[in-house]
Amino acid sequence: MKQDVKKMIIIMAEDDDDDRVIIQDALKEAGISIPVKCVENGEELMDLLLHRKHYSDEDESLKPIFILLDLNMPRMDGRKTLELIKKDESLKKIPVIVFTTSDSQEDISWTYSCGASSFITKPFSFHSVVDIMKVIKKYWLEIVTLP
Repeated sequence: MKQDVKKMIIIMAEDDDDDRVIIQDALKEAGISIPVKCVENGEELMDLLLHRKHYSDEDESLKPIFILLDLNMPRMDGRKTLELIKKDESLKKIPVIVFTTSDSQEDISWTYSCGASSFITKPFSFHSVVDIMKVIKKYWLEIVTLP
């Protein structure tokens, strides 16, 4: 792998329990052994990234290699969260992969204009999710060099 993964994590912002399990299983099936930290909404994601509230004791040396971000979440949705991440100097370089049920052209255009690294519409089959995670692994963990 190109990246030093000793202090790396993947953050998944996903409110649906079933989707979280499917995605985590697909990551494992794709051979991604980096720990995954899950949050259920944008507020929790921002608290985790900024080490606030009950995340204040999180290891600050852990670096998210990327964020898997659902758009449709309660409390603070992925749209608002993406805006906040990309406006924050300390967070804006973190790759954000929007992984959502939406296939709206408006969502696709808007998320890219806000700085999303990728937009992927969630497929219906587990096998397809595994295939996507294999591509994510190849690209984000083996090809690109991250800051």
